[in-house]
Amino acid sequence: MNRFEQLITPHLGVAWRVARGLTRNDADAQDILQEACMRAFRYFERFQGDDARAWLLTIVRHSFYDSLPVGQPLQPLDEDDEPMADWSYNPERLAERAELRDAVNTALQTLPPAYREAIVLREMADCSYREIAHISGTPIGTVMSRLARGRELLLRALTAQEN
Repeated sequence: MNRFEQLITPHLGVAWRVARGLTRNDADAQDILQEACMRAFRYFERFQGDDARAWLLTIVRHSFYDSLPVGQPLQPLDEDDEPMADWSYNPERLAERAELRDAVNTALQTLPPAYREAIVLREMADCSYREIAHISGTPIGTVMSRLARGRELLLRALTAQEN
């Protein structure tokens, strides 16, 4: 196995989840991931770090933003106690979980890309704040702010779905 495969292959699953979270559909996510892998391969000789995961996710992020239609304005950013249920293999619980997942995905789609990106990287890709800052090219404070605001907007969207 060559060095590229050794460093990149273990992170393809998380790269897929990030692409899927950002694009909101499987076909676009596949296109983004394919483009990101081609870019990663093309520029692999420039990789000079030890965090291949963050490097690949940065490329996925750039591929996503590059895929947006030119001139399409991004949505502006508005800067303005119960324990987790035991999800067993009970069919009723599995149905509830599927409904919850669908509700979260629907609500996530309503967020501006920068907030959606922060939440996807943190909650779906399990990236640290430092990794998100590196991937997105923003200060850690901005990452924290986007996560807080994104979570607030996500909660509002979920609450609105219930009504």
